[in-house]
Amino acid sequence: MDALTWAGVAAGVLAVGLVVALLLVPSRPRVELTRLDPTARPVPHGWSAVAVAGGRVGDGLLVRLGRRDALVAALERAGVQREPAHLLAVVLVGAVAGGVLGGLAGGVLGGLLLTPVVPVGVVVVLRARARRRRVRFADQLEDTLRLMASSLRAGHSVLRSLEVLSQEADHPTAEEFARVLNEVRVGRDLVAALGEVSLRTGSDDFGWVAQAVSIHREVGGNLAEVLDRVGSTIRDRGQLRRQARALSAEGRASAVVLLGLPLVLGGGLALVSPAYMGQLTAAPAGLLLLGIAGLLMVVGAVWVRRVVTVRF
Repeated sequence: MDALTWAGVAAGVLAVGLVVALLLVPSRPRVELTRLDPTARPVPHGWSAVAVAGGRVGDGLLVRLGRRDALVAALERAGVQREPAHLLAVVLVGAVAGGVLGGLAGGVLGGLLLTPVVPVGVVVVLRARARRRRVRFADQLEDTLRLMASSLRAGHSVLRSLEVLSQEADHPTAEEFARVLNEVRVGRDLVAALGEVSLRTGSDDFGWVAQAVSIHREVGGNLAEVLDRVGSTIRDRGQLRRQARALSAEGRASAVVLLGLPLVLGGGLALVSPAYMGQLTAAPAGLLLLGIAGLLMVVGAVWVRRVVTVRF
């Protein structure tokens, strides 16, 4: 191996070590004497100082790019308790490590193919977690409104009802209402806090709940009865949504089979008869056909997704 290859291997090992140091290795707990002074700020040491400095650099970069708020919102929607700078460090280190390893394995083409793997994977994971969290919150909303209405009928206030939900409800409903309570206790408006819950969870139905609470604060009325009616409407919408998903399940299954069959068949032929598949990848015309086939598969996947996705 030449010097350039050894340098690439060293860079890859250094990148992996940096990821482990930032995310996996816990810092040694120490209590400084300056902690006795309530006005003194804690001074980081060792890896903690490196993490703090890297976090500041990452935050500054995100602020200059104008992407910090969007990244914070994406992390909140996905329910990920991480700082944006930490996620940025993971993405950058993963991209560098993927590019180096891909370059060592397959040259420039391999580096170009493996560099975006970690960034794309992070985006896919965040979107999947956000979608799963949104669906779970929507499924729990009917029981949430029923419990809230029962608490109001028992004579509790709206804040006390929210506190009951933060203690009795399941994830992620309990987390969202606990956050609302914390924000209200530090002086934020209740309606604004509930409106942000609707934005974080992507639930238009919960937006109706926030509007009901706002109207109740302005003109009064029986909030428990309003919540019962809203819950009945949400229950009907949920039944319609589940019926639509059941009717479109065949289309989603067909899309998975049609998109996975060429990949599975091509992989099987490559394992059984490498020489046969090698003729396709060795010739420029074969590579062109593979590129066209991949593009058509992407277009077909987007098309089928638009057809089988029902929006409410």
